[in-house]
Amino acid sequence: MSSPSTIPNAYPYQNEPKWSKSEKAIARTAFDAALELEFQELMEETKRKANRIKEPVDLWDLEHYLTEHRKEIDRKYDYRYSQLTHVLGRLLYERRVREEDLNGLGEDKLKSIRSTAEFFAKYAA
Repeated sequence: MSSPSTIPNAYPYQNEPKWSKSEKAIARTAFDAALELEFQELMEETKRKANRIKEPVDLWDLEHYLTEHRKEIDRKYDYRYSQLTHVLGRLLYERRVREEDLNGLGEDKLKSIRSTAEFFAKYAA
C-alpha cells in the first residue's frame, strides 16, 4: 500500500477544491476588496474614537479596540486555498462580497461558499 507522499503528483488534500488560475484571480480580487473595505471602516472608526480621547485610560481602550480588531481580521482573512471557500462564504454572509464578485468561480466552489454563508446566517439568528 502506498502512502500519499509516495504517489507522484497526488494532490495532498483530496477534499480541497483545486483552483484554476482565473479562479484564483477572481477570488483574490474579491478577497482584497473586502479586506480593503474592512480596513477603511476600521480606520474611520479609529479616527472617531481617537478624537474622543480625553483621559489616559482612553488610550488603552483604543489600543484594546485595535488589538481585538487586528486579531479578528487576522482570523477572518485567511487566503490559503484550503480555507478560501469558507472565508468567502463568511464575507458573502457579512455582505463584504457579493455573488456577482464571484462570477467565474466553479460551481463546486460557489456551492461551498453559499453553504458557508447560509451556515453563518442560520447561526446568527
